[in-house]
Amino acid sequence: MSNLELDIKRLIVTALNLEDLKPEDIDSDEPLFGQGLGLDSIDGLELGMALRKIYGLRIEAATEEIRQHFATVRRIAAFVGAQRGMP
Repeated sequence: MSNLELDIKRLIVTALNLEDLKPEDIDSDEPLFGQGLGLDSIDGLELGMALRKIYGLRIEAATEEIRQHFATVRRIAAFVGAQRGMP
């Protein structure tokens, strides 16, 4: 697991107040919405705002492409890395 993935897991737990969950308990390839972690659309909005604030992401609208980027922690990390010019 990359440091970025762990940081995103920590952000998910703190931004969404998931007090019963530890960042290490989230699998990087586990679906975040619906099945898997079970986040909903409100959680998605809150997570998007937190990612914008922390990483300066540019997210224009909730398009299908953005939904795909938010499907798992690993995909979010790749999206953040791409926007920040990280390998």
